[in-house]
Amino acid sequence: MRILVIEDEYSLADIISTKLKKEKYEVDICLDGEEGLYNALTNAYDLIILDIMLPKINGMDILYKLKKENITSKVIMLTAKSTLDDKLSGFEGGANDYVTKPFHIEELIARVNAQLRNNTKVKDIIEFNDLTLDLRNSILRCHNESIDIPYREFLLLEYFMNNPNQIISKEQIYDKVWGIDSSFESNNLEAYLSFIRKKLKIIESNVNIKSIRGLGYKMVVENEESKK
Repeated sequence: MRILVIEDEYSLADIISTKLKKEKYEVDICLDGEEGLYNALTNAYDLIILDIMLPKINGMDILYKLKKENITSKVIMLTAKSTLDDKLSGFEGGANDYVTKPFHIEELIARVNAQLRNNTKVKDIIEFNDLTLDLRNSILRCHNESIDIPYREFLLLEYFMNNPNQIISKEQIYDKVWGIDSSFESNNLEAYLSFIRKKLKIIESNVNIKSIRGLGYKMVVENEESKK
């Protein structure tokens, strides 16, 4: 799942991002309201952590514009404003939760998890054909074999296993897995996919990720003849 943190204090945004990534979330950071609004409108996020006191565009204006554009991302307001009127304004504007500064990072993570569980039931595993991906421990299983999956390969596998038999473009992969701040080259993607294909062979899976010329990639089940 993907989260956008709009917070102008970089050290705090970085702490939040680091903790969320340990929880297996993909995280983007924006340090001002203008950039934050743009990315919230042009990218798909499951949840947005939104400060109110932001340069260029404040958080309340961002919240109103997101709801006006029918953006369905969950929103947790993160701010030093703690009066009842401030909180009511946030909830009336469409916020799902409200955390006041200072706060314990564990509390924020718990609130994030609660919102995303309410949005879509969080699964511990994803299954496709003979593959099982353990989301909690980053382990890929096939029959009686298992293998640990590094972070970026894990994100790729999770994306493909959530969208089997569908053609996924390079642009979709870059946006979903590497995010908006990444300077990324296509040969890096090919390298990661090569690592995944080797692991699928090691655990003798029937599943493979095929290149679809000019379009992208697709996770498919291979028959015995096509493996030869």
